[in-house]
Amino acid sequence: MAVFTPVSQVEAGDFLGSYDLGRLQALTPIIEGVENTNYRLETTAGRFVLTLFEHRTRADALPFCLGLTEHLADRGYPAPRPMADRAGHWISRLNGRPASIIEWREGDWLRTPDLDDQRTAGRTLAQLHLAALDFDGQRTNPVGPAAWRELADRCATVADGEDRRMLQRLEQELADMVKRSLKTLPQGPVHMDYFPDNVLFLNGAISGVIDFYFACVDTLAYDLAIALNAWGFDATGGANPPAIAAFLAGYESVRPLNPSERAALPDLGAQAVVRFTLTRLHDRLMAAPDALVTAKDPAPFLRRLDYWRAAAA
Repeated sequence: MAVFTPVSQVEAGDFLGSYDLGRLQALTPIIEGVENTNYRLETTAGRFVLTLFEHRTRADALPFCLGLTEHLADRGYPAPRPMADRAGHWISRLNGRPASIIEWREGDWLRTPDLDDQRTAGRTLAQLHLAALDFDGQRTNPVGPAAWRELADRCATVADGEDRRMLQRLEQELADMVKRSLKTLPQGPVHMDYFPDNVLFLNGAISGVIDFYFACVDTLAYDLAIALNAWGFDATGGANPPAIAAFLAGYESVRPLNPSERAALPDLGAQAVVRFTLTRLHDRLMAAPDALVTAKDPAPFLRRLDYWRAAAA
């Protein structure tokens, strides 16, 4: 359940009073998601999302994240537009947390996307990369290699059994990655969390791409590799080669990879596996006893490594 910071009807109504978005009619918790607190706001002017930003989303990163979605929305991309209050601010505070109101995007995420959906999702990621290229905001990847090292060190203090064995394999990957540099590949603003539950479909088309709070400036093909890990594998971590091929074909129909990007894709895929396995392992090992969110099992994500290492051979 993605409600870490409770908000009452009265508190939401008072917060809404700083906006020209009508009067509050209904406030409903949004239970999906694991990072921030989200409520659906129904007002006399329409439907919106109230987001309270929790520990992983730094307040000083929000102007980049919300600015990028505004930039994309201005270019016709299906990103949710942040709502400004009467003072022109996107970000305020509610119950001790940075908070914003964001445009609601209709649609649902697909639990079982078919190959046409995969191609559509790939095209839409490439369109994001092209539409964002002239956005001039700057943000370093908040979960880049330096964070991987810190996460691994923290996990090592408590991991045992199977968790310890997973961590040992991750440590070997980290050691190998130090020897390879992929910083010369094309860079730009990227989503960094382009998973199916952040891509909304309506009548066969993508109606919304949401949750830009890991967005930063980084390697475009790394963002693609993250997406391939998200869309191209089953719940056990097994590869679905037709899905991977369809997503990649959709992406390249809009933005073809250059030879260096194509050659680097297996290494980038492995890096994405390390990043998401480490955060999931850390969240499970360090979860508070009263946590409202059940941490995701890191083991299926780590199994993706076998595919990428075979692809690199």
